[in-house]
Amino acid sequence: MNTATRETSLPAVAGASLVELRGVSKRFVKPIDMAARIGNLVGAGVREEVVRAVDHVDLAIRPGEVLGLVGESGCGKSTLGRLAVGLLPPTRGERYWRGLPLSSLKGESARAQQLRMQMIFQDPYASLNPRMRVVDIVGEAPVAHGIIGTKQKIEYVGLQMNRVGLDPTLMRRFPHQFSGGQRARIGIARALAVKPEFLVCDESVAALDVSIQAQVLNLFMELRSALNLTYLFISHDLGVVEHISDRVVIMYLGRVVESGSAAALFAAPNHPYTKALLNEVGKVVPRKRTFVPIKGEIPSPLDPPSGCHFHPRCPHAMPRCRAEVPELRAIAAGRLSACHLNDA
Repeated sequence: MNTATRETSLPAVAGASLVELRGVSKRFVKPIDMAARIGNLVGAGVREEVVRAVDHVDLAIRPGEVLGLVGESGCGKSTLGRLAVGLLPPTRGERYWRGLPLSSLKGESARAQQLRMQMIFQDPYASLNPRMRVVDIVGEAPVAHGIIGTKQKIEYVGLQMNRVGLDPTLMRRFPHQFSGGQRARIGIARALAVKPEFLVCDESVAALDVSIQAQVLNLFMELRSALNLTYLFISHDLGVVEHISDRVVIMYLGRVVESGSAAALFAAPNHPYTKALLNEVGKVVPRKRTFVPIKGEIPSPLDPPSGCHFHPRCPHAMPRCRAEVPELRAIAAGRLSACHLNDA
């Protein structure tokens, strides 16, 4: 497959989002084993365990945008990122690319489209094959997909390493011979090697020292400008998200609870969960305030609370919150929030 074929395999729909998820849900089911089946014959009542990782999420990402996705550990943001990039199939819902459903693509068209979407993983130590040299880690996929020929691999990998700030003369080394920050750059180079348009960055700087984080974040922004990239940037660090994102989406226990421009959301959060998250972010300028942490732990996705999932931890919870799922709806231009308090 040549590059020209890949770039023309999926026509664009004018004015559409680059990536869109509509009504996407993901369930992980652990079937009951034989012992449980036998136990059920005598009334044990053992049921399948179902993890509701993502629960009916709508998400649209515009071309050239950096969308920040924020939430506590276990809220489903990494699963949503994998759904967006196609590493996991949705249990329900549909993925779209420039307004066209991706489930309609088969064979060569589906493979070509998949190259447009790549993921950069959280752990630079675990996401690189320790038995492969960098020249193969970065160069294997573009050769396999016909983007370059085998004879071009050395030169092409050198270009990718230069692009992410690595010395090309080190391409014969193994991952363990690099620092954490260098490994993160290798992961970025591997993703860029197949010429993607959309990158999902899953906690891509979380494992790095603060000074190295800043360097890698600056690299992401430089690459965005140079290559016209679109990012879904997943993080639990609100400071990082505020720095890099155009818009921000807040997730809680598989659901989107608020979204809006980064400037508007950080200046005036609407949802109680968003307010609680921002309240826990350290401030450079000291000011007198009462620190109130989020009450309790995030519930288990095996047995999420009824109604609004946040109601057991919300200081404003009312009976309606326990019984009725709040609708994610517009509260201002470009702002969405899922909270019954907006109806008051």
